[in-house]
Amino acid sequence: MKNLMRTAAVMLSAAAFTVSGIHAALAADPIEVKFTTVSVPTDLHTKAMKVFADSLNELEPGVFDIQLYDSGSLFGQNGDLDALQRGNAEMAYVSFQSIADAIPAFGLFTSGYLFQNAQHYRNLMQSDLGAEVKQRVSDEMGIQLLDVCYLGTRQINLREARDVKVPADLAGVKLRMPGSDAWLFLGKALGANPTPLPFSEVYLGLQTGTVDGQDNPLPTVDAAKFYEVTEQIVLTNHLVDGLPIAVNNQTWDQMSDGAKASMESAAQAACDWNNENRIAEEDRLVAFFESKGLAVTTPDLDAFRDHVQGFYLNSDRAALWPEGWLERVNALAD
Repeated sequence: MKNLMRTAAVMLSAAAFTVSGIHAALAADPIEVKFTTVSVPTDLHTKAMKVFADSLNELEPGVFDIQLYDSGSLFGQNGDLDALQRGNAEMAYVSFQSIADAIPAFGLFTSGYLFQNAQHYRNLMQSDLGAEVKQRVSDEMGIQLLDVCYLGTRQINLREARDVKVPADLAGVKLRMPGSDAWLFLGKALGANPTPLPFSEVYLGLQTGTVDGQDNPLPTVDAAKFYEVTEQIVLTNHLVDGLPIAVNNQTWDQMSDGAKASMESAAQAACDWNNENRIAEEDRLVAFFESKGLAVTTPDLDAFRDHVQGFYLNSDRAALWPEGWLERVNALAD
């Protein structure tokens, strides 16, 4: 009888321990994820963050406390990457231009006229070469690249209309570019005088003449209403641009394998949604800008492509590109 009672007591104790463990797991604090961007609320990248949050919460209910910050309200342009690395934010969109500042060999991915379309960019990230890139970024920068969302194909947007056929026609034009070295080099390659200016100041800079123009994909010109203070869009198609969604290793390393897979799936869902809508936006916006009174012109694209590619290939930057990588990227085009 005593043995029976002892066995029952052990079983009750074990059951209590199990229930206690479940309660402890349920009571564990969710992982805080501050996801920050400089894009405005109407931008598709900002809306894609909500897609990411909804997808991840559906896959991992209660595991994450996802907080979304737009318009540079948490960190300004060029501050997001630093915030990730310091642990002041857990997630952000980053650019290969910023990554190339830390790993100059990756400047290849910032060169003009490299990627042919959004899928070409994504093919890179999903390839064996992309795996090499992601591993080195993790090792040297402390962040994980989850997927790349299409930002759009960058065009030149001028405050005052002018005849632009070849890069020489942009001589002396103060072209606003983001502040990193890779961006400023692209501005020079286009034939302009690149002028760094935070994104939040571009509208006023165009309005007052601090800069003569800016370069961005058409959906960004629309979302930021730059068409209100400019007269012309030159369809140079000079950069198929993407923004990788990144999470810092401090956050990544505390996640289970299942949660990591769910976060990657949520990033893919966000970029799928973004890419579909952004491509549709690009298709409709030329007519929209013309309806707003802007001149939309097409230059000599061969002249721009030859000049820009030659500018890169003849620079010291190209000497830093890993041997064979340019050919490997070209082979990934659809």
